[in-house]
Amino acid sequence: MKLEILHELNAERAARRPAILVTDTESGEQRLVKAAAFSKDPLRAELEKQLRTGKSASVEAGGKKLFLNVYAPTAKLVIVGAVHISQALAPLARSLGYDVTVVDPRTAFASPERFPDVPLVAEWPDTALPPLNVDAYTAFVAVTHDPKIDDPALLHAFERNCFYIGALGSRKTHAKRGDRLRAQGAKESDIARIHAPIGLAIGAVSPSEIAVAIMAEITAVLRLPPKEKEEAA
Repeated sequence: MKLEILHELNAERAARRPAILVTDTESGEQRLVKAAAFSKDPLRAELEKQLRTGKSASVEAGGKKLFLNVYAPTAKLVIVGAVHISQALAPLARSLGYDVTVVDPRTAFASPERFPDVPLVAEWPDTALPPLNVDAYTAFVAVTHDPKIDDPALLHAFERNCFYIGALGSRKTHAKRGDRLRAQGAKESDIARIHAPIGLAIGAVSPSEIAVAIMAEITAVLRLPPKEKEEAA
């Protein structure tokens, strides 16, 4: 890899922006395609497919054999609410390779005994969230059922363009949530991004089942093309 490409790649990785290194396996020629340039690249379909899977792969295009080396940030999961669902969700997400953080100002809930080996931030969202560097490779889940905690957290997720935003509650509860968020300046497009009721509709009842439904929905949003996402919803 040329030093110039290496420097560019390191800069993208440091900024948690995905990129793909395209190598002509016969000539050895290489070029780095940054995520912002995918839409204008001749290999757009192949690049987007491999980025969704997060896997590097060989492809053939334009009569050439190419190797696409995918560099994608490690996905984060921020769980707002140290509740029973979160106790099942946190280890499940970690087993899938997510960097998980649980946020809840209620220290009786956000305790190491309830969340062994999981980073905990026992602060209100306004204090807890900015240092976490929430970004477009972050899934964001609000499950406290307490508007004082969930609402400011959701507003932060809107601002940081999280790839997934979910919130616990019935449709009636979500309608009231939407009214509150609008009153605080949220746009309709922001509210439309919230997955609520949270998780795929698999008939989940227990906290562990709901955690599975949530991770399934997060996975679908991260991995599936737009059309297939709609079918899975």
